[in-house]
Amino acid sequence: MNNKTTIKWGILGAARINERLMPAIVEASNAELVAIASRRPGAAAQTLAQYAPQQQHVKTYDNPEALLDDAEIEAVYVPLANQEHAEWALRAIERGKHVLCEKPMALNVADIDAIKAAASKHNVKVMEGFMYRFHPQHARVQELIRLGTIGEIRSVRASYSFMMRPARMYRLTESVENGGGAMWDIGCYAIHSARLFFDQNPVAVTAMSRYVESGADITTSGIIDFGAGKFAHFDFSFERARRCEYEIIGTKGGIKCHTVWQLPGDVPVISWWTEDGRQCEERLPAENHFRLEIEHFSDCVLNGTKPLLSLDDARANCQIIVAALQSAAQGRTVKLAE
Repeated sequence: MNNKTTIKWGILGAARINERLMPAIVEASNAELVAIASRRPGAAAQTLAQYAPQQQHVKTYDNPEALLDDAEIEAVYVPLANQEHAEWALRAIERGKHVLCEKPMALNVADIDAIKAAASKHNVKVMEGFMYRFHPQHARVQELIRLGTIGEIRSVRASYSFMMRPARMYRLTESVENGGGAMWDIGCYAIHSARLFFDQNPVAVTAMSRYVESGADITTSGIIDFGAGKFAHFDFSFERARRCEYEIIGTKGGIKCHTVWQLPGDVPVISWWTEDGRQCEERLPAENHFRLEIEHFSDCVLNGTKPLLSLDDARANCQIIVAALQSAAQGRTVKLAE
């Protein structure tokens, strides 16, 4: 019988997301922050001092390999540059570490297949880090759908955007082929949340993008065709006011999630309406979806259960992203393999 109650975590990078992720590990009921590493000398120690200054016992490494060689660490979080996620996830898996990999897990389907094979070989848990999925507001949306409130789902619209600030310009320095741009940064959220509400696999994708000089997309819009007249519309940009919402339209009504990226102090709001005249706005209790994500993954490791987000889910999301990028680049609809 396993009496272990906590998982010891290491963070593989000093990325900005640590502002939210590091305190989440510290606050999680079943996790312990053990170490953080960065290739930039002193960056790991600086990140720890900035985001978790009370954690005096946490080890800091100036070499990510040293963190992976630390036998005390059981699970690692990988928030490195997009094009490095798959490589370092595989390195961690080969060391026997469980891996929570920041989205996108990989820039191509073949890398996700390799990660899945390695995870099976080394008997470790691996999950793509879509933190939003662990907020209770999405379970409430799914409950409304199960109750038949809006009938059969016919379309989903997912919109994500914010104005690019100078501190975030690094997101546009690489081409889309190398993991840069809006698609790999926020578009993966739009596609992931749109897919959540369709039971069938998509058949085709059409997309249009505006690019900057590096070859990164700064704005992309498109449509995922799920067949039988069911479509998901996605729209995301680094040159529009902040937006992080999705709306589902069925045969009897619609549901809108107003704030998918829940920041501290945000109030989760869901609104829904039906054709028979009912209208409702629901305000849910605030929750930290980063902490809930860490607790979920730690629980999966402790109890040997499957993560909510499977590697098959990561593969499906990547397949659509790659097809959308191809569509935008070639100016045509891209059909998806069945």
